[in-house]
Formats: sequence, structure tokens, C-alpha cells
Amino acid sequence: MNFMLDYESICSYINFMNKLPLHKRTMILNMLVEGSSMRSISRVVGVSINTVTKLLIQAGEACAEYHNATVRNVTASRVQCDETWSFCYAKQKNVKTAKNAPEEAGDLWTWTALDVDSKMIISYLVGGRDSEYAMEFMDDVASRLANRVQVTTDGHRAYLEAVEGAFGSNIDYAQLIKMYGASSDSTKGRYSPANCTGIKKKRIDGNPNIEDVNTSFVERQNLTMRMSMRRFTRLTNGFSKKIDNHVNMLSLYFVHYNFCRIHKSLKMSPAMAASVSDALYDMEWIVGLIDERAPKLGRRGPYKKDISN
Repeated sequence: MNFMLDYESICSYINFMNKLPLHKRTMILNMLVEGSSMRSISRVVGVSINTVTKLLIQAGEACAEYHNATVRNVTASRVQCDETWSFCYAKQKNVKTAKNAPEEAGDLWTWTALDVDSKMIISYLVGGRDSEYAMEFMDDVASRLANRVQVTTDGHRAYLEAVEGAFGSNIDYAQLIKMYGASSDSTKGRYSPANCTGIKKKRIDGNPNIEDVNTSFVERQNLTMRMSMRRFTRLTNGFSKKIDNHVNMLSLYFVHYNFCRIHKSLKMSPAMAASVSDALYDMEWIVGLIDERAPKLGRRGPYKKDISN
């Protein structure tokens, strides 16, 4: 009678034996969504940078899967969409001169769709800012909504075809177009946002309420993103070096924001306000999502009995 090695069972057993205590895993994830860098987390918690990275990957994959399955048939009345800039490895203008730059190096944009009333992130997408990504993003937004909504975007032209292709005529759509002038610091060589010199509200399709045409809520969410993730903070060295880690961090952040974080004005989580969830969760719950995806140990532990001989 022989014993045959089962690779998956051995991996499961090793992972089980090497698993961090629950309080350390929750501490790492909490620090990630509160704007700490991965290396500072490794120093504070007393674990290796590889451990932090591995936990981020596990959490990101589990959260992406949960968001995709759960945030469906959302009933909303007003949705705002926007894109937030970041970069991977190097800014686009510096990629050519960057040493050993990976293929995905350069500017990244995070597309987000926010339900104005519940403040819940309905959909997100990471990639370029062209029409192809716009269509993929708006198709996903449309697939998650249960009713006709009013959508407001900025004046990015890629939205025009994307919104029409995703919603057809079943939408009230308008754009908020902002006019900008040079900032006072730009002439001094310092970074500073351009000054907004005026706005224009433009009806595109359906019958949108002009008073509700704005992008203030989704732009405020963009600020929350930058404050909550080190890799979005400007003028630091905490930017993303790998696009996979960037996407995993966003997946973790959005599930934590939607399901675990009490919104100050709503006094509940956005998911509860949107009737997607009936309870407020915490970071231990996210750790539970990770554990649910882990391979289970068999009755015989890491070995599988072979009785063929």
C-alpha cells in the first residue's frame, strides 16, 4: 500500500501552518486602506514585505470576486462617473528613459461610477482613458443597474459613444464640461491643479434634471481614494510598481469602502444605504472572504492514500 503525494493538499497544509494570526492580517489590511505604504506596514507589523504583498493579492482577488457577484441589480436614481489619474512604475512621459520598465508602465486611469444617494461605488475599471476602456466600463455600469437612471460625466468625448452603446435610449444623460485656466504655480515649475474658470451643463440624451447635473460627489470620492491609498498620493515614492498590485489594492479598497466603512453623512455603509447589504461588516469579514477561497485540507491531511497497488 503506497502513499501518493497530493500537490494541492501539501500547498494547503503549508499555507495553513504559515498563516498569520487573525489580528495581524486585519492590521495589515486596515493599514493598507488607511494610506500606509507596504514597506511601512511590514516594519510596523513585523512581517516581511513579501507577506504583505501576498496578503494584498489574496484580499484583492477575494474582494474583486465578491464585488462582481454582489453589486448587482442596484436601484439608483442618479449616477456620476469619473476617471482618476495615477501611474505604474513611471509616468508616461518618463517611461522611455526608465530603467527596466515593464510593459504596463505608464499612466493609469481608474474609472468609477458612484450612486449619488447611497454613495456606493457601483463599478470600477483600471486601464487607459481611451474609447475602448470607456465602452467596457459603461457596459459594466449598465449591467449592474436595475432601473433607468440619470448619468452625469465630465466632458470626456469617449463617454458619448460608450454611454449610448451601453444604455441605448434608456437613460437620462448629461455632461458637465469644465473650462480651465493655467494655475499661478505652473509658471514656477511647481505642480498645481489648473484653475476652473467656468462650467457648462450639456444635455446629451433623455431628459436629465439640469439641477442634478454635477460631478461633485464622485470627485469627492476621488479625493477619498487618494487619501486612503498610498499609491495614489502625489509626489511620493509610494506609487505602484506592478499593475496587478495596483488593481488588487483598488479591489480591496472598494469593498472596504462599500461594505465596511460608515459614511459620515449616511451613518451607515454605502452598501447598506443602497440595500445591497443588511449589515455593517469589518476587516475580519474580508479576511473571512480570503479564507473561503483557500483550498480545504482533506481528511488525511497533506497526503492522499493510493490503494491501486
